Amino acid sequence: MERLLEVTDLSAGYGAVTVLRGVDIHLDAGESIGLFGPNGHGKTTLLKTISGLIRPTAGAIRFSGNDITKARPSNIVNAGLIHSPQGNTLFGDMQVHETLELASIAKRAKGGSRKNLKSVFELFPRLEERRTQKARTLSGGERQMLSIGCALMCVPKLLMLDEPTLGLSPRLKKELAAAVGDIAKSGVPLVVVEQDVEFLMALTDRLYMIEHGEVVREIDKANAPDHEEVMKLYFGEVSH
Repeated sequence: MERLLEVTDLSAGYGAVTVLRGVDIHLDAGESIGLFGPNGHGKTTLLKTISGLIRPTAGAIRFSGNDITKARPSNIVNAGLIHSPQGNTLFGDMQVHETLELASIAKRAKGGSRKNLKSVFELFPRLEERRTQKARTLSGGERQMLSIGCALMCVPKLLMLDEPTLGLSPRLKKELAAAVGDIAKSGVPLVVVEQDVEFLMALTDRLYMIEHGEVVREIDKANAPDHEEVMKLYFGEVSH
């Protein structure tokens, strides 16, 4: 099977601080993977390194058969590897439709912006309702929808989502989780960072647990952990 993404022996960090230590993950064509583990242990750093925002200090990254280890972020986007980051990274004074149209500036998206915009509005009807509102006036969940909508405007060959439901109310989390599920069903492969392991298992084919900047466990549907085992993975054995 063709390997869409392959990360080999990857190390990276911030200045003198090493965060990732020899990470190996892969994604075959037609599958999706999830990343989970304690906060602050390297999941976001891994996505930033794959998307070219952080330069690795060792290791290699291959996407769709090409070495992108030292590629510029703009070239990675044009290759179809799209990253929807954690947090509010939108331009607050731009309207929703302006923000989405700006996102279609990528070479691979040119010529299809109208069709792509229609698809985003079908996926997120709230955004169409608020198309003339400024991004800063949206709720947290709506801003997250807009961020993912921007990523979809780039026509991803692989979409990386960093904690898309973080901080949302249960109702909005359910709504956004359903939309992410629809993206996966449409055939777009995903790399998703989330703390909700049960959600990840329903959405993806395999999981990697990352702890202290290393992959400490790989899980597939055949050996999916139950709730008690998930608690042990996060917190260790609990003494009574």
